[in-house]
Amino acid sequence: MTALLLISGLAQADADADNGLISKNSRYSVVETLDRLEDRLRKKDFTIVLRLRHDTSAEKAGLSLRPTELILFGNPKVGTHFMISRQTAGIDLPMKMLAWQDETGQVWLSYNDPAYIARRHGITDRDKVVAKMSKALDNFSRLATE
Repeated sequence: MTALLLISGLAQADADADNGLISKNSRYSVVETLDRLEDRLRKKDFTIVLRLRHDTSAEKAGLSLRPTELILFGNPKVGTHFMISRQTAGIDLPMKMLAWQDETGQVWLSYNDPAYIARRHGITDRDKVVAKMSKALDNFSRLATE
């Protein structure tokens, strides 16, 4: 099972490498992963914009979807710098993380790499902001999944 998760994790990392997604496996359920994440975000005074259960929405539409939940959150003191450089970055803000369960039962937490967002929008004057966002998202996701 451990080897399968490792292979699955490597395959996931390879699949995400060219689309700007960072995915980390979680040892918790989808709901617990996002509960842990939300708790950390609130403690750091981030605004929780939305929490959406895609699987519940699918069920209401008569469809079946493995556990999948999205959280949108932000901190204008950081994210606004992207939009000052290039307002189109607002399409990728506020930041979001998706907790989801794959076909093997493994739970993942995925989010957009801030460096990828900067490249996508041609933002070249915010290296310190990109580094700060990247470090914060790495820390939040680690605390939610480990």
